[in-house]
Amino acid sequence: MAVELAELAAGLPMAASFAVAGGISTLREGRRRAALNEAVHELRRPLQALALTLPAKGSEGGAADSSLHLTMAALDRLDREINGGAAAEDWELLPVRPLLAEAVDRWRSQAARTGRSLELRCHDDDAWIEGDRFSLAQAVDNLISNALLHGGGQVTIDARRDGAWLIIRVRDEGKRPWVRPRREGRLGSRGRHGHGLRVVARAARAHGGSFCLRRLGRGAEARLRLPAAVVAEGG
Repeated sequence: MAVELAELAAGLPMAASFAVAGGISTLREGRRRAALNEAVHELRRPLQALALTLPAKGSEGGAADSSLHLTMAALDRLDREINGGAAAEDWELLPVRPLLAEAVDRWRSQAARTGRSLELRCHDDDAWIEGDRFSLAQAVDNLISNALLHGGGQVTIDARRDGAWLIIRVRDEGKRPWVRPRREGRLGSRGRHGHGLRVVARAARAHGGSFCLRRLGRGAEARLRLPAAVVAEGG
């Protein structure tokens, strides 16, 4: 009995240490979560104010309108990551050309400020895809942003049908040194870099497709391969 009490007494400091460490960890996590929720709130408020200054729903709001909607969708996703909750399934049939044209409009000013240009070449005006508008727009935005940040010269956004697949390609002329990307499984695994390509890869997988990035002459080509949707005439 004396031995058991001694063992229990010896274990008390360690147990107390674990309890204190657990309490501190819980406190820190609570503070972190509160700070993140406060940041989400403070971001959402000015974005909602900006939304009220844009044209009414159904009218053409242009690049500012589509950029704001993407920002709000990303903020909603962050809210779910902090507080839990499943994302609402919001898949729809989307015409490919408008989806890409909106992305080009969002990045045209940024390209011009650095002396660059964007060109859209959509070979199938009647091409459609079924999926989440936000996720797909986010993927295309990241590909264009990556080409502007790491590539050179003109950036070309190209879309065409290949049998049952839709191929979206984003190419640059590569006047800057080309850097081989890390394997897809490791994209964005460390630091602040690589997250955009990881977003693209995740969107491709979620839509039953694939994503690759390869060298092309002096430049680079990002290729997003997605199942093409079949839309009946008049449907």
